[in-house]
Amino acid sequence: MAKAKGPKKKPDFATLGGLALALLGIVGGLLLEGGEMKDISQYTAAVIVLGGTLGAVLINTPMGIVKGAMKYMGQVFFERADGSGGVADELIEYATKARKNGVVSLENDANGVQDPFMKKALILAVDGTDLQEIRKMLELEIAMEEQYAEQCAKVFESAGGYAPTIGIIGAVMGLIQVMKNLSDIDKVGHGIAVAFVATVYGVAIANILFLPMANKIKARAAQEAQLKELILEGITGIVEGMNPKLIRAKLSAYLPPTTRGKGAPVQAEA
Repeated sequence: MAKAKGPKKKPDFATLGGLALALLGIVGGLLLEGGEMKDISQYTAAVIVLGGTLGAVLINTPMGIVKGAMKYMGQVFFERADGSGGVADELIEYATKARKNGVVSLENDANGVQDPFMKKALILAVDGTDLQEIRKMLELEIAMEEQYAEQCAKVFESAGGYAPTIGIIGAVMGLIQVMKNLSDIDKVGHGIAVAFVATVYGVAIANILFLPMANKIKARAAQEAQLKELILEGITGIVEGMNPKLIRAKLSAYLPPTTRGKGAPVQAEA
């Protein structure tokens, strides 16, 4: 059996491509209308929107959740490389070995697993933990991790709600400067630019970045929960001594319809 490897990450080209396409569409539209990049490159507007939004989020959310949300940002730009199909194949290998040599034979394999959830599940199985206790412990972990991911996603949802409002505040501040300097046309033009750009920044960053990031984190959390449920079902099948072919049939329900039946074949039992 090949040595178990931890989950690898690969770039999420949907996120990267979507972000690039959104920026290209906005900037491209500006240029096609005869505008220039300097028209929207107002650093004062960015300071107002980003600083005000961050401050509002910190007031709204406990610091521990904010730090967790920063870590979850990695799941927006990267995704798990092996996916459910690779994990299912790995579980079938363990099931085949346990079927021949007993669950205890998986002790060395468990120590080499880098995925924390699968490692914990295998160690519980090898230690002879009651099947119901294994299920309750792992289901509790799945539920708590999904709940934590939901809390982290709400950080970006909050930011997406505050940013447009902070942009409006920036617009009002810009208009105040306009009213104070009506006699100086240069300052009037600069104030109007800051006003409108702050609004654009607030709306754009909310709808291109913060809100999509929140939804992507939720989607990733749902995928991770489903993957852990797959692992849980595979481990319970191993503990119950099920035939690897039956375990594969059971796990196939967790796989995308296009990949079902494409896993590695189960080795024949001796």
